[in-house]
Amino acid sequence: MKIAQKVGAFLGLGGDRSAGAPQYVALADGLIITETHAEGWYVLSSSNTDLMSEPARDAELDQASATLARTLAGHECHLRVLWSPLHAADYAAEAAGMFTSGSWEEWADLRVRRLEQIGLPTRHLLLGVRLTERTGQAQALSRRGVQEGLGIASSAVGQRELARLDAVMRRLGRRLEASPWRAQPAAVEMLAWMISREQRRTAPLPAPAAGVVRGAKLAGLTRGRILPHPDHLRVVDAHGKVVAWTSVLSMTGFPETMESPGNGEWLRVLSEINYVPEIEEEDLDEGTDPATLILPVSPEASVRFKVLRKRDALKKVDEARRLAKEQRRSAARQSAEDPGRDIEETEEQMAELTRDMRREDVTLCEDHPRLIVTSTTSLEDLRARVDAVVTHYGGLGIEVSVGEEEQRELWLETQPGDQIRVPDLGHVRDVAALAGSWWWGGAKVGDDAGPIVGYLTGSTPGVFRNDVTAGSDRGDATTTAYIGRSGRGKTTAMMLSMLDAGFRGAYCLALDFKGDLGGVITAARRYGLNAHLVETGAAFAGVADLFTLLKQEGSEVARGEVPAQLSIAVPEHLRERGAETPITHATNAVINAGDPATWKVIEYLRHMDDPLGRETGEALYELSQNALGAPFMGRPTGDAPPIVPEPGIWVIQIPGLTLPGREIGRADWNPVQRLSVALMHSMLAYGITTAGRRDLRGLRKAVCIPEVHVLTATSQGANFLGYIARVGRALHTSLLLDTQDCESLVKLVGVVEQLTTVAGFQLTTMEQQDALAELLGLPKGAHTRALIQSVGLLPDGEIRHGHCIVRDRRFACATVQWDVPSLELLELLDTSPKATANDGVHMEKAGV
Repeated sequence: MKIAQKVGAFLGLGGDRSAGAPQYVALADGLIITETHAEGWYVLSSSNTDLMSEPARDAELDQASATLARTLAGHECHLRVLWSPLHAADYAAEAAGMFTSGSWEEWADLRVRRLEQIGLPTRHLLLGVRLTERTGQAQALSRRGVQEGLGIASSAVGQRELARLDAVMRRLGRRLEASPWRAQPAAVEMLAWMISREQRRTAPLPAPAAGVVRGAKLAGLTRGRILPHPDHLRVVDAHGKVVAWTSVLSMTGFPETMESPGNGEWLRVLSEINYVPEIEEEDLDEGTDPATLILPVSPEASVRFKVLRKRDALKKVDEARRLAKEQRRSAARQSAEDPGRDIEETEEQMAELTRDMRREDVTLCEDHPRLIVTSTTSLEDLRARVDAVVTHYGGLGIEVSVGEEEQRELWLETQPGDQIRVPDLGHVRDVAALAGSWWWGGAKVGDDAGPIVGYLTGSTPGVFRNDVTAGSDRGDATTTAYIGRSGRGKTTAMMLSMLDAGFRGAYCLALDFKGDLGGVITAARRYGLNAHLVETGAAFAGVADLFTLLKQEGSEVARGEVPAQLSIAVPEHLRERGAETPITHATNAVINAGDPATWKVIEYLRHMDDPLGRETGEALYELSQNALGAPFMGRPTGDAPPIVPEPGIWVIQIPGLTLPGREIGRADWNPVQRLSVALMHSMLAYGITTAGRRDLRGLRKAVCIPEVHVLTATSQGANFLGYIARVGRALHTSLLLDTQDCESLVKLVGVVEQLTTVAGFQLTTMEQQDALAELLGLPKGAHTRALIQSVGLLPDGEIRHGHCIVRDRRFACATVQWDVPSLELLELLDTSPKATANDGVHMEKAGV
């Protein structure tokens, strides 16, 4: 800075540097109105760029550049990238309107405490555009002189002016809505928060009257004291205590060329800057994990920019080209006759830029990037954060420095409704350099509302929400797939989804072929949910009797299903002799007698006069003593609860199930395979009829199947999955699938077509990785395979349980960590054969 400028700044003079602070008149949805002008403010959406394919990135970048060049040309704009702490207590309020069953308050509080422990910040993107000058107000303000701090004007804004400004704001907003940022007018509450947050006051935000904040309410937003110092500002509360230290940094130098992905994404990388605060050794506990000492800096950005209209930009470029040309000619006339390579390159670049601007949507913009670093701990902590920011950008070839002696001017410049005060710290470049900063880029995946089940692990922090029961509510598909190697956390993730569905009042039916879902029942009971575990064996005889399961549908449905089921179970030599006839006769007789049951059909057969019927009955009776036969045709002992379609979680464990493959003919089935198919017949028939019952249409339902490849190996199982997936939306039934065999799942077109969410865990073979890439919507190739290979690993090569790639209903993809909110719950859900406390601690550290 020149000496004259320093003196001017010290005296409060110097043109733009000495302008008064903005005088707010009114706030409304999408509008900030000051005495001199009105600005339209929009909330911008984040875009998921971490795993976006290169062609998709290029297309979105071109669209953003075109929006800057066409829609915002000639407008003075103000971009803000802000961070706010995640208020975990807000989740408790959400839970009151989301959960209905069990001890949901305790369940929600468990997640709240975990969120407080994680402490994830939330990113907010806002764009302000100057809409119009307020006639007659600018001249009046110019007579006021220098203002100290933010003030409130006494002039009012009328309803007609508000209506006119609102129309202008929304007209521009409709054009910005079609951009990659999907802009929406910022709510008045958001604008009030943006203004008041700089004061660090704890007063509640004012409630707008008729959608407008003005007068005394508006005055309350700016009642703060900011004390400027040479290299920082101090924020003082109402009691005179310093509550925050802030430093405004300017980005003074950029490389001539920048790459994206790479150092060209100079705004997206804000969330990646970390530092280690100064902590005395005696303040550290023994055994402290060094990773917990690395904290995010979370610097905020304020970028004022103006996109030049193409005519003005061409004129500026032509002037630069002519100046370089004159310098070259002048140097050529000198004795050295060497114009210098820099001059020649400038002339060539300006000529090339002129051609590009005439052919494409390329123009120039003037931007003034500022970074705001804040600490609520101490001045030393602030300086450590500033050093981290300077060092991080230095590694990208970008010069960042503290605005010495101009902290007041730079801080005011960052405020909504202000203006450029330090014009000499700006840059002129093409719009691609600004769009390439990817301020809206990062990681974003999951539902907008619903249970929080984890957090993002990409370049942008945030929570991951997943509501497996919400598909029907929004008229969307209802199938969720958890895919990956054994021991990577996919079954635990499905159990967490089941618990959240249970607290939402859903009826969850899980067909557990492996026998490791018992933990979800224990966890559900621990938190007050209705939960039942049904196993194979004599103790659960008759629990899967089709007469009982289909009682609501009436005996006519069972009249056809029961003979079909017993015909499957009966030995093949009896079936070939015509055993289906006596079975059907016995079924009809038992139904006509009233209070039917499958074991009564077998007893009827055993006492028939027909020798074939008696032989068939004896064979079925012996098979009903088997662990696989007892559940669907054994005589009940009265110990097992019946399977009832009511809110809660039901797990049907069938660990000994052995279904024959499609290549094995029915005549070649062995006894275990026949009983397995017959028992599965009960489960599939019950699942289909329960999902379709009219009286249960309003009940949230979820059919959960771990190790789904057991079903996909049979035509009956594949047909069942396709049916539930296709009719799930209409019947309010969700389908949750857990599998290690992604290749088999990809072949089920009916299921794949209905996938709303895919959680892809680690896979190691090329074929499985390519199949998962197809489901995730990622390009097949070495890069994606390497990503899927490494997603379940920590930097030291150890397993990272619960880490996966998620594709949501919008086909966005990002890496996610499923999070179990407590060690107790983690131990309850443990699916390992020998669960130990040490294993639970290890997984907790891994972030599961």
